[in-house]
Amino acid sequence: MFQSFTLTASPDHGSDRLSALRDAMRSRGLAGFLVPRADAFQGEYVAPHDERLSWLTGFTGSAGWAVALQDRAAVFVDGRYRVQVKSQVAEVFEKVDWPETSVPAWVAGSGATGVIAFDPWLLSLDQLRGFEKVLAEGQSLERSENLIDVIWEDQPAPPKGKVIAQPIALAGESIADKLARISQALKADACVITQPDSIAWLLNIRGSDIERNPVPHGFVILGSDGQLRLYMSASKVPGLEDHLGAQVQLCAPENLIHDLAQLSGRVQIDPATCPVAICDTLTAEIVEAQDPCLLPKAIKNSTELQGARQAHLRDGAAMVRFLSWLDAQPAGSLTEIDVVKHLEGERRATNALRDISFETISGAGPNGAIVHYRVTEDSNRPVNDGEMLLVDSGGQYQDGTTDITRTIAIGAVDPEAARAFTLVLKGMIAVSQLRFPKGLAGRDIDPFARAALWAEGMDYAHGTGHGVGSYLSVHEGPQRIAKTGMVPLEPGMILSNEPGYYKEGAFGIRIENLIAVEEAPALPDQNVPQMLRFETLTWVPIDRRLITPEILTAGERDWLNSYHAEVQAKIGPLVDSDAAAWLEQACRPV
Repeated sequence: MFQSFTLTASPDHGSDRLSALRDAMRSRGLAGFLVPRADAFQGEYVAPHDERLSWLTGFTGSAGWAVALQDRAAVFVDGRYRVQVKSQVAEVFEKVDWPETSVPAWVAGSGATGVIAFDPWLLSLDQLRGFEKVLAEGQSLERSENLIDVIWEDQPAPPKGKVIAQPIALAGESIADKLARISQALKADACVITQPDSIAWLLNIRGSDIERNPVPHGFVILGSDGQLRLYMSASKVPGLEDHLGAQVQLCAPENLIHDLAQLSGRVQIDPATCPVAICDTLTAEIVEAQDPCLLPKAIKNSTELQGARQAHLRDGAAMVRFLSWLDAQPAGSLTEIDVVKHLEGERRATNALRDISFETISGAGPNGAIVHYRVTEDSNRPVNDGEMLLVDSGGQYQDGTTDITRTIAIGAVDPEAARAFTLVLKGMIAVSQLRFPKGLAGRDIDPFARAALWAEGMDYAHGTGHGVGSYLSVHEGPQRIAKTGMVPLEPGMILSNEPGYYKEGAFGIRIENLIAVEEAPALPDQNVPQMLRFETLTWVPIDRRLITPEILTAGERDWLNSYHAEVQAKIGPLVDSDAAAWLEQACRPV
């Protein structure tokens, strides 16, 4: 299997490891040390070598920080992880709500004086500036070797995964055309690109340095003349010279620092993602601008969109086979791990699965309220009668990346939970059927998903939607549907639509489809120059047993019935007779 169920971190080690870190700090005369969940490439997901935050604290979430001072230590997590952190992190660490309390502000108000050290490869320029703005009198920042690496005796080696070509038949644009397009858009003579998915997109390659995300580790210097230097070990890219072409020069990673120091003229970096270590090395004039691949990568071309549609049909059939099987099992006969194993087996049966797109979330009953729950052999519990099962999963196929959540009734479910489910569904439908003027951003769309919940005094502590890559990262920026989503939505962007509701200790609800932004046909009396809407990509039934029909408006029922009719039409021919019979029942009108 791709997924394992071993416990990867434990709060039991927190006290001893924090003590060892403080010993290392004292020997260097340091008052504190910063531990972000980050690597030198500033990606969301990191390799085992870079799981420093997890190793120190036990926290395994995909975003967070730790700060170790001589007399205090804290772990910072956002709303997705505030239930999870309670069980994963030892009491020696304070648990701080982030970003409501920023890491720099906490350090400034901590009362510590002296030098706060950090690894300059793990902080971006923007993050460094955030600290420098607010540090209190008597506090200073200092670049340092990574003290976690110093005390982590059995630290895994850095990844050396092989790179493969992403053919133009799936990428839809040649490397040469991308290099011409991006180099002409530069605001300087050269640009340093550090994000793995940007490099993968630009060079039509995919990697295996990060589980679940097919990206390679490396750095790029792109010239305004379209010439590119790729800093990546030659052993990772065997036989790809013809694919990369004459414009791409493969360079040894150890030459990066020397070559950066030799750059002249004006050099573009993205301060949000460029490591401080790179900025420190540059002697040329620095021009700050967004990663030039970020927006072009997010706006999928017609080939990538067609690949996404095909991937979702394939994945939808796997999901329907899984749900049909699940419904046939007696309540209480399965565990959360059984669910994960069978679902991955259905995806593998497509003979097209390259990996899962993230660790499958299979949360039964109260475990469903842990937003990013990862089942382990220790936490595994039965899927009991009268509970809801939240399954959030996805696949990596070479033609597209999928991400879907369904919340499923196991037996009769409490009316309170069914009412909450219906309110979440109303929000998901509101986004799905929305028409909106071009120029609106994710923050403008987000309230539509929450309005029905807000009316009942309810909400959820995560964004409504994230961007999704094209056989790349399942979480992709810069677009997102959230209170913080400031980037205008553009045709071609793929996002998730996943409102939810979570009652700690009882249940969790989330309903998620992927959607693509597209131009909306003009209406007869339309006075807005251009309107946009969402194309639905995910075709899997929503559990009718959890719907309280009288809460839905006529328009919402029409959308749901139309959606289910299309699910049956698209997926029915792709599954066997047993699954097709189940699907017919699951898609009956409400």
